[in-house]
Order: sequence, then structure tokens, then C-alpha cells
Amino acid sequence: MKAYRVEKKIAANGELKLNALPFQEGDEVEVIILSHETVHHLGTPSPLRGKVIEYLDPTEPVAKED
Repeated sequence: MKAYRVEKKIAANGELKLNALPFQEGDEVEVIILSHETVHHLGTPSPLRGKVIEYLDPTEPVAKED
């Protein structure tokens, strides 16, 4: 499935207009609308990304004694 991303503002009347889409007439597409807060959150990498150097027994239970 081809993806196309664009940021737009909702008009005062609640409409959203998309022009010059990179699809052909008759193509079936799926439309998902995310608020800017959600998009920003998804695009922000975790501060821990790339910090793990070594896993010690990654498949062992964490709290055996509990």
C-alpha cells in the first residue's frame, strides 16, 4: 500500500481539503486522521532508544522471588 502524508488545518466549517493527491481516479484509499499531538508523539523517538548495550538473560523471568 502506498502512503502519502500531508499536514493540513481543519477549516472553520470543519472541512478538510486535499489537493493534488498522488493517486489515480478510481483508486481505493484508506483515510486515517490523526491530531497533530498524536502525530508529534508518534514521530518522537524514545529517549532510551539506542541506550541498551547488553541484555542479561532476556528470556528469564524478572521477579522469580516474588
